[in-house]
Amino acid sequence: MQMNATYTSLVAVGDSFTEGMSDRLPDGSYRGWADLLAARMASVQPGFRYANLAVRGKLIGQIAAEQADAAAALKPDVVTLVGGLNDTLRPKCDMGRVRALLDEAVEKLAPACKQLVLMRSPGRQGPVLERFRPRMEELFEHIDGLAERHGALVVDLYGAPVLGDQRLWDVDRLHLTAEGHHRVAEAVWQTLGYAAEEDWRAPLPAPVRPRWAQRRVADAQFAREHLVPWIGRRLTGRSSGDGLAGAQFDPSTGTAFWITPEEGTSPGPVTGWHRL
Repeated sequence: MQMNATYTSLVAVGDSFTEGMSDRLPDGSYRGWADLLAARMASVQPGFRYANLAVRGKLIGQIAAEQADAAAALKPDVVTLVGGLNDTLRPKCDMGRVRALLDEAVEKLAPACKQLVLMRSPGRQGPVLERFRPRMEELFEHIDGLAERHGALVVDLYGAPVLGDQRLWDVDRLHLTAEGHHRVAEAVWQTLGYAAEEDWRAPLPAPVRPRWAQRRVADAQFAREHLVPWIGRRLTGRSSGDGLAGAQFDPSTGTAFWITPEEGTSPGPVTGWHRL
């Protein structure tokens, strides 16, 4: 890790975690940690360029096939790659194939950028995590090995207890809240060598336990609005990302494009950026 980092460009690839769900803006679009990170990097580097190619629901094979080449073609200073967790949550998962596809993605991206960033994704506490924990930890162990071989940085979100706090997860129990995305942005910012602005690992205040009736209402809402549709997609082989492309990706040409702040002196949120 270098201190006083100076990077001129960032490309983010992955699934819904990097796309930004559930950090929703007033216009209905998503922001998320990658957009927050890009805005902060742009604030200290004039002419900064950014592209987010992540798409919700994507498996690691789709990320390797659909996003990695487009990201590599941009030759950015920094690439963030977060993928494979959706695979581990499938009822049937060939971890050997997941590892091989992750290798493929890293081998495309690492030579094309100055700094590759990988992550050990955060995980909520509860029975779902416990069921899939062995697969997740196998994935994270492989990520550590890839980072060592390719000179990549690893952001250990899995090892931060605060990111398991249910208050940092949206009602769908699959995606971080705006506060959760803010903490991830700070974690990547620090890992890249920028000066810390806050302690992203700091625990939240002691929770006030909701009443039994409130918990049952929340459980029923979760099952109706999120769990049942998620199971339906798994059974029919569909994905929430079917037919979608990354925010800075042109499906007609199969190429990615940069966005940059409209005003170099005041980059602001990514929604205030324009296409190059």
